[in-house]
Order: sequence, then C-alpha cells, then structure tokens
Amino acid sequence: MDQKARPSEFVEALAKGIAVIECFDAAHPDMTLSEIARRVGLSPAAARRSLITLSALGYVGLTGKRYHLRPKVMTLGSGFYFAARIDELLLPELRQIVDAHGDAASVAMLDGHDVIYIAHHSTQRARRATAVVGARYPAHATSLGRVLLAGLPDKELNRYFETVEPKALTSRTVVSKEELRRLVWKARELGYATTVDQLDYGITALAVPIRNADGRTTAAVNSSGYSGLVSVDQMVAERLQDLRAAASRISAASARAPALSAVLNGN
Repeated sequence: MDQKARPSEFVEALAKGIAVIECFDAAHPDMTLSEIARRVGLSPAAARRSLITLSALGYVGLTGKRYHLRPKVMTLGSGFYFAARIDELLLPELRQIVDAHGDAASVAMLDGHDVIYIAHHSTQRARRATAVVGARYPAHATSLGRVLLAGLPDKELNRYFETVEPKALTSRTVVSKEELRRLVWKARELGYATTVDQLDYGITALAVPIRNADGRTTAAVNSSGYSGLVSVDQMVAERLQDLRAAASRISAASARAPALSAVLNGN
C-alpha cells in the first residue's frame, strides 16, 4: 500500500507481521532471518521482532536457523472461507461445471497484480500449477486475471499497466504490455477470456466475470483443461454458456452470505 494512502491509525507492526507471513511460498518454504528480512524489506531487527511474536502465537516455527510456517496459519484464511460459505455457495457450482465437462473449475478475485483463488474443484492430478484455495498467480498469465482486468475502470487498468512488469512463466506467456492490453480489451468486448499454456504448460482455460448488483466485475469463474485435449474453440462452444449461468447464480446466491456479498460488492 502506498504510504500516502495509509489511514492515520495504520498499525505498522501488524503490517510487518503479515508481510512476514506472506513472504513464505512454494519457492521459499523455510528461510533464515536475513533471508526473510531481505524478502520483506525490513531490517533484521524488525523482522526478528515479528518472527518472535508470530512464533509465540503459533504461526511460525524454527528448525535450526530456518523459520517455517506452522499449520495454525491456515486458520487465518479459514475464517473467510466459512463466513463466505464457500463450500455451500461456490463449490456446488464448480462441481456442476466439472461434472459436465471434466477437468477443473475455479473462482478467483483480483488483488493488485495477482489473482487469488477463493474456490476450486478438480478431477486433475497432474503435476502443474495448482489452483488451491488461497493460491495466487500473476493476473496477466491466467484467464481469470485477464477477465478481471477487463472489468476494471479505465483509470485502474491504466494504473495496472503502468506498474506491472509481466514475467514469462512459459515460452508462450505474453509479456508484451501492448499485446496484453489488446487481449484485455478483447476480453472486455467478448465478455470472456481464454489462455493456452500461459501460466503453465498443459493448461487451456476459459473465464467469465462474476458481476455484482451494479454490474461491476468483482470476481471470475473459469474452467480449465489439458492443452491438446481441448481447444479454445471447443471450450468456448461447449462451456461458455454453463460458465455464464454459474456466474449469474453465484452473484444471486451471494445475497445469502453477508461476507461473500460484501466482497462481491467491492467492500
């Protein structure tokens, strides 16, 4: 968050602690104090204070000189999962998509330059980028991300392109900002986005927006399959209607869950 945009009662120590938790990922499952400080952009002393606090609360463990997350961290996300009634309102829709077409289906939201998966269902067991709940991936490389970017007001979309530095995740990942902008505008025009081998090899995906009562895009739902077994044209012809119907039902059903409704209304 831009420091100028921070409210007067912003708690810096809390922000540092959350940043320490967020710096762990698949590529950095355990780290030394100096590695954590470097990744978060803190002094070793500040990082150490956060780690001591998180360790005392049961969120972080220490083996030798390397810190790692403990299972208690999962409770931070489970509160939203249950309050938003993900298992009741979103998973049945994803299961219906997967039952009809196979493969996998997900719901995600935009967070800065990334998408965060808030629901997922899959029959797939292949070793590749996994859309588990809570996973985050670069928006430019996913169908979900592109359709979410397409739903941004022009001012916010321009800010995204001014600040993002797209990275190649495969040899086919589009990293040209000019080409990405064209694809986002195409998604806005069509009302859906498709990707092939952008996030990882073997993933072809189709996503549509989930809109709130004001017609604003606040989330997206997709269906993905194996590249080579399903083409973009086939996916659009066979799955687009079902995805749009699911998006409409999710939007309507959110009224039954205040937490999900608030999120889908941009709060």
